[in-house]
Amino acid sequence: MKRMTGILIALLLTATPLLAADSIKIGAFFDQSGRAAFIGTPTRLVAEMVVDKINAEGGINGKKLQLVLADTEANPTKATSIARKFIYKEHVRAIIGPTLTDTGMSVKKVVHKGRVPIFMTVGGDPVIMGGDRFGPFDWVFKSPQRSSIAVERLFIYLKKKGLTKVALLNAADGFGKDGARWMKKLAPKYGIKIVSQESFGTRDTDMTSQLTKARNANPQALIAWTIGPAGSIIAKNKVQLGIDLPLFQCHGLPDPKYIELAGKASEGDRMPATKLMVVDELPDSDPQKPVIQEFIRLYREKGYDKQFPINTHSGYAWDAITIVANAMKKVGTDPEKLRAAIENTRGYVGVSGTYNITPQDHNGLGVDSMVMVQVKNGRFVLAE
Repeated sequence: MKRMTGILIALLLTATPLLAADSIKIGAFFDQSGRAAFIGTPTRLVAEMVVDKINAEGGINGKKLQLVLADTEANPTKATSIARKFIYKEHVRAIIGPTLTDTGMSVKKVVHKGRVPIFMTVGGDPVIMGGDRFGPFDWVFKSPQRSSIAVERLFIYLKKKGLTKVALLNAADGFGKDGARWMKKLAPKYGIKIVSQESFGTRDTDMTSQLTKARNANPQALIAWTIGPAGSIIAKNKVQLGIDLPLFQCHGLPDPKYIELAGKASEGDRMPATKLMVVDELPDSDPQKPVIQEFIRLYREKGYDKQFPINTHSGYAWDAITIVANAMKKVGTDPEKLRAAIENTRGYVGVSGTYNITPQDHNGLGVDSMVMVQVKNGRFVLAE
């Protein structure tokens, strides 16, 4: 009996590495709780959905992808701890996430030191900006459009409409500051003047003071740069104050939740968005259209849309994981080779755009990946 037990233990010990060798670990951490859970939770569901699809189609050269999931709770310190665990304990081959720009910045140094590619699903640009101020980004990529691209898309529209004097209201977090930085930098290029700038906390529940100051600067339009409920509060406060100016939100707010929270106050509001929000209005010649339609079909088959309606954030994890998986199929999981393969992604048609990543641009999306949308009769349509 003892001899049989010893044989069984030996078999289990030798089998364990074989089982591990049959899968490739990818760390995935999102805000499944905290102030951005409304983005992070459905992002996790999409991450699981795309991994299931990849595995059903044969995985990575016969090996299954295995997600190692964690909740950052919108906490930069926790995100840093999770990133270290992914790298040094779980030995993941790549990381997907996190959700917020601030948490993304907190793990930037960790992945650079650990030399593991990370494909973030954050909105702000600092994660892929270098220099003394932001630090190296060699191992960092991101799937949402850069803030600079969203600002350009917005400014092109404003210039076309003859709206050249704007008042800016931005959140005081990393994402809001990033948007404000790019607007001030790019405004002269498009002949736009920022006549007022006010900031607010992401958890503030009233922005009437900031809106009053903005109105007193006599702008032709208002621009708000934030995600979450704060954007809806601005829309409602604007109507409550009787401010008769067009309101433009950022690329993080095209979401049915915005309309739900702001109610009738959202009617007419415009913002840059991914084509995902208006797929039915895209011409059949657009290469993204069938990709987006397939994504929506799978999302609805899973039933995710019942709790988390499709929004502009929905495709970010899909694109991030697919690009990483495509690179793994080409070069395997050696960190240096994988990083280089991701960096050389060209012509990948995704849910959020066609990606052409370069050593200088670890996002790879252009202005043509975005459209301007507006709220009309309680839904998003292409802006007029």
